Amino acid sequence: MSFSRIMSATLQGMEVVPVQVEADVSNGLPVFHMVGYLSAEVKEAGERVRTAIHNSGFSMPAKKIVINLSPGSVRKRGTSYDLPIALAILTALGELEGANLKGVLAVGELGLDGSVRGIHGILPVADHARKEDAACLIVPAANEAEARLVDGLRVIGVDSLEMLCKTLKKCGSVGTVWEWDMTGADDCGEGQEDFADIKGQRAVKRAAEVAVAGHHNLLLTGPPGGGKSMLARRIPSILPSLTREESFQITKVYSVAGMLKGEHPLITKRPFREVHQTVTRAALLGGGPWPKPGEISLASGGVLFLDELAEFQRPVIEVLRQPLEERTVRIARSQGIYEYPADVMLVAAMNIATTKLIQ
Repeated sequence: MSFSRIMSATLQGMEVVPVQVEADVSNGLPVFHMVGYLSAEVKEAGERVRTAIHNSGFSMPAKKIVINLSPGSVRKRGTSYDLPIALAILTALGELEGANLKGVLAVGELGLDGSVRGIHGILPVADHARKEDAACLIVPAANEAEARLVDGLRVIGVDSLEMLCKTLKKCGSVGTVWEWDMTGADDCGEGQEDFADIKGQRAVKRAAEVAVAGHHNLLLTGPPGGGKSMLARRIPSILPSLTREESFQITKVYSVAGMLKGEHPLITKRPFREVHQTVTRAALLGGGPWPKPGEISLASGGVLFLDELAEFQRPVIEVLRQPLEERTVRIARSQGIYEYPADVMLVAAMNIATTKLIQ
């Protein structure tokens, strides 16, 4: 077989875009050519893949090898295509049976020694694979626990390309259905102190309870040392417990941001994010050439705390208006519009001696 195809995926914000990795091996001048609207790091995959295949015990004949990542209209970036490219080449060379890759979705970065290394954003990809009824999902072993958070999906976690080639023959019987288990889960937030620890302050405690009950934003004013920050850090403890769906959605955001723990990736507590006064608009909302979730998205489902509110730059505060109203952050770029959740309770604090909120 000189042609093969395998499924993969790429992230555009929180949205998963399916990608077909195609490989064609034919006679001609020896060349390794990749096409499909690729970024620099994807073009570099050619050297990683060839060396990893060689060090995994396979031979690369002196032939013309062409790799296409489809659709060509979507910009490809990152190192997650290394593994599917290697599998497509091995299948086209006849080292693997094409039937073993039918319905398989693969992502992962390769080391030069053939090892498979972890990547970010596995959870949204795993959810996409389940919705598309993929036969199984192949991920790095470092991301296996994260991928198994998706119910009803067969997952293969691999440490090396050589191990994967042996495992693919049993793809139909590998993988188990993950059972929802809160044991050892991650907590993702800092402000997990108990609200019941606060002594006195009856009026402000009542105000905080009313704000939480109505999902209102809250501004705390008072003299320095009065306990404003202490109370704000304890607000997540009186928020309702996360439902299964809420926990899953919060974990997806942290997966895209690359902030999950390998052993216990599931987040089961409300996030609490405290932002410093020097924060930029891009850090708060998300941004950059390839936007990532900002602090407001990382706090989605929980509390975003702005201490010393009067010290924040006016443009930074003003950009919060639309996300707080629509509960969504939209970042426009030439390659498309990226959307991230922003369903937060905003808590701010400032000293009573401050005469002006914004200079």
